[in-house]
Amino acid sequence: MVSTNPSVLIVCLGNICRSPLGEAVLQHVAKQRGLEIFVDSAGTAGYHVGEEADTRTIDVCKKHGVPINGLARQVSREDFNRFTHILAADESNLANLQRIRPENSKAEVRLFGSYDDNRPIADPYYGGISGFERCYEQCLRYSNKFLDEIVGTTSTATTSNL
Repeated sequence: MVSTNPSVLIVCLGNICRSPLGEAVLQHVAKQRGLEIFVDSAGTAGYHVGEEADTRTIDVCKKHGVPINGLARQVSREDFNRFTHILAADESNLANLQRIRPENSKAEVRLFGSYDDNRPIADPYYGGISGFERCYEQCLRYSNKFLDEIVGTTSTATTSNL
Protein backbone atom coordinates (compact mmCIF):
# COMPACT_ATOMS: atom_id res chain seq x y z
CA MET A 1 0.00 0.00 0.00
CA VAL A 2 1.40 3.40 -0.94
CA SER A 3 1.06 6.14 1.65
CA THR A 4 -0.17 9.66 1.01
CA ASN A 5 2.23 10.88 3.72
CA PRO A 6 5.87 11.61 2.96
CA SER A 7 8.14 8.67 2.27
CA VAL A 8 11.81 9.45 1.84
CA LEU A 9 14.76 7.72 0.21
CA ILE A 10 18.19 9.15 1.06
CA VAL A 11 20.80 8.34 -1.62
CA CYS A 12 24.60 8.39 -1.80
CA LEU A 13 27.04 6.33 -3.87
CA GLY A 14 27.55 3.08 -1.95
CA ASN A 15 24.89 3.27 0.79
CA ILE A 16 27.28 2.67 3.70
CA CYS A 17 28.17 6.19 4.91
CA ARG A 18 26.08 9.25 4.07
CA SER A 19 22.75 7.74 3.10
CA PRO A 20 22.34 5.29 6.00
CA LEU A 21 23.40 8.09 8.35
CA GLY A 22 20.85 10.41 6.71
CA GLU A 23 18.17 7.72 6.94
CA ALA A 24 18.85 7.07 10.63
CA VAL A 25 18.98 10.77 11.54
CA LEU A 26 15.82 11.71 9.60
CA GLN A 27 13.91 8.81 11.13
CA HIS A 28 15.17 9.76 14.61
CA VAL A 29 14.28 13.45 14.24
CA ALA A 30 10.83 12.56 12.89
CA LYS A 31 10.23 10.23 15.85
CA GLN A 32 11.33 12.96 18.28
CA ARG A 33 8.71 15.23 16.69
CA GLY A 34 6.03 12.57 17.02
CA LEU A 35 5.96 11.89 13.29
CA GLU A 36 5.92 8.49 11.66
CA ILE A 37 7.27 8.69 8.14
CA PHE A 38 8.81 5.92 6.09
CA VAL A 39 12.54 6.49 5.53
CA ASP A 40 14.99 4.27 3.66
CA SER A 41 18.37 4.66 1.98
CA ALA A 42 20.12 3.35 -1.09
CA GLY A 43 23.16 3.86 -3.27
CA THR A 44 23.39 4.70 -6.94
CA ALA A 45 26.14 2.06 -7.25
CA GLY A 46 25.96 -1.55 -6.12
CA TYR A 47 29.42 -1.74 -4.53
CA HIS A 48 28.23 -2.68 -1.04
CA VAL A 49 24.84 -4.36 -1.57
CA GLY A 50 24.00 -6.52 1.43
CA GLU A 51 26.62 -4.95 3.72
CA GLU A 52 26.02 -3.11 6.99
CA ALA A 53 26.83 0.58 7.28
CA ASP A 54 30.47 1.60 7.70
CA THR A 55 31.54 1.11 11.34
CA ARG A 56 32.28 4.84 11.62
CA THR A 57 28.70 5.62 10.58
CA ILE A 58 27.44 3.23 13.24
CA ASP A 59 29.81 4.72 15.84
CA VAL A 60 28.61 8.29 15.16
CA CYS A 61 24.98 7.20 15.40
CA LYS A 62 25.63 5.43 18.71
CA LYS A 63 27.47 8.47 20.05
CA HIS A 64 24.43 10.66 19.33
CA GLY A 65 21.82 8.12 20.46
CA VAL A 66 20.48 7.54 16.95
CA PRO A 67 19.33 3.98 16.17
CA ILE A 68 20.69 2.61 12.90
CA ASN A 69 20.12 -0.67 11.11
CA GLY A 70 19.69 -2.06 7.65
CA LEU A 71 21.79 -3.32 4.82
CA ALA A 72 23.08 -1.49 1.78
CA ARG A 73 21.04 -1.69 -1.40
CA GLN A 74 21.04 -0.07 -4.80
CA VAL A 75 18.40 2.37 -6.05
CA SER A 76 15.78 0.68 -8.22
CA ARG A 77 13.45 2.15 -10.83
CA GLU A 78 10.52 1.21 -8.56
CA ASP A 79 11.85 3.60 -5.89
CA PHE A 80 10.81 6.55 -8.05
CA ASN A 81 7.16 5.60 -7.56
CA ARG A 82 7.48 4.09 -4.10
CA PHE A 83 8.80 7.28 -2.46
CA THR A 84 7.46 10.81 -2.46
CA HIS A 85 10.95 12.29 -1.95
CA ILE A 86 14.35 11.06 -3.09
CA LEU A 87 17.17 13.11 -1.58
CA ALA A 88 20.69 12.89 -2.99
CA ALA A 89 23.79 13.47 -0.87
CA ASP A 90 25.61 15.32 -3.67
CA GLU A 91 25.32 16.59 -7.23
CA SER A 92 26.91 13.50 -8.80
CA ASN A 93 24.34 11.19 -7.23
CA LEU A 94 21.59 13.67 -8.07
CA ALA A 95 22.65 13.54 -11.73
CA ASN A 96 22.68 9.73 -11.64
CA LEU A 97 19.20 9.70 -10.13
CA GLN A 98 17.88 12.08 -12.77
CA ARG A 99 19.45 9.92 -15.48
CA ILE A 100 17.75 6.70 -14.32
CA ARG A 101 14.47 8.29 -13.27
CA PRO A 102 11.57 6.76 -15.24
CA GLU A 103 9.18 9.05 -17.08
CA ASN A 104 6.05 9.95 -15.13
CA SER A 105 7.57 8.97 -11.79
CA LYS A 106 5.99 10.63 -8.78
CA ALA A 107 9.04 11.20 -6.57
CA GLU A 108 10.46 14.65 -6.08
CA VAL A 109 14.21 14.26 -6.62
CA ARG A 110 16.40 16.90 -4.94
CA LEU A 111 19.69 17.49 -3.25
CA PHE A 112 19.22 16.81 0.49
CA GLY A 113 21.03 20.08 1.21
CA SER A 114 18.54 22.02 -0.89
CA TYR A 115 16.39 22.30 2.22
CA ASP A 116 19.07 24.34 3.97
CA ASP A 117 22.34 25.63 2.51
CA ASN A 118 22.20 23.87 -0.87
CA ARG A 119 25.52 22.16 -0.14
CA PRO A 120 26.45 18.55 -0.84
CA ILE A 121 27.28 16.18 1.97
CA ALA A 122 30.99 15.46 1.59
CA ASP A 123 31.82 11.77 1.37
CA PRO A 124 33.57 10.89 4.65
CA TYR A 125 34.67 7.41 3.53
CA TYR A 126 38.37 8.17 2.97
CA GLY A 127 38.73 10.46 5.96
CA GLY A 128 38.66 10.11 9.70
CA ILE A 129 35.87 10.18 12.20
CA SER A 130 35.65 13.98 12.00
CA GLY A 131 34.21 13.65 8.48
CA PHE A 132 31.49 11.38 9.81
CA GLU A 133 30.75 13.91 12.56
CA ARG A 134 30.39 16.67 9.93
CA CYS A 135 28.14 14.34 7.92
CA TYR A 136 26.00 13.77 11.03
CA GLU A 137 25.71 17.52 11.67
CA GLN A 138 24.64 18.16 8.07
CA CYS A 139 22.11 15.30 8.15
CA LEU A 140 20.68 16.63 11.42
CA ARG A 141 20.31 20.15 10.02
CA TYR A 142 18.90 18.94 6.69
CA SER A 143 16.47 16.57 8.42
CA ASN A 144 15.05 19.35 10.56
CA LYS A 145 14.74 21.71 7.59
CA PHE A 146 13.15 18.98 5.46
CA LEU A 147 10.56 18.22 8.13
CA ASP A 148 9.89 21.92 8.69
CA GLU A 149 9.13 22.37 4.99
CA ILE A 150 7.40 19.12 4.13
CA VAL A 151 5.52 18.08 7.25
CA GLY A 152 5.51 21.21 9.40
CA THR A 153 6.47 21.51 13.01
CA THR A 154 3.06 20.99 14.60
CA SER A 155 1.35 18.34 12.50
CA THR A 156 1.44 14.64 13.28
CA ALA A 157 1.59 12.22 10.41
CA THR A 158 1.42 8.46 10.22
CA THR A 159 2.59 6.29 7.42
CA SER A 160 1.35 2.94 6.25
CA ASN A 161 3.84 0.24 5.43
CA LEU A 162 5.05 0.59 1.89
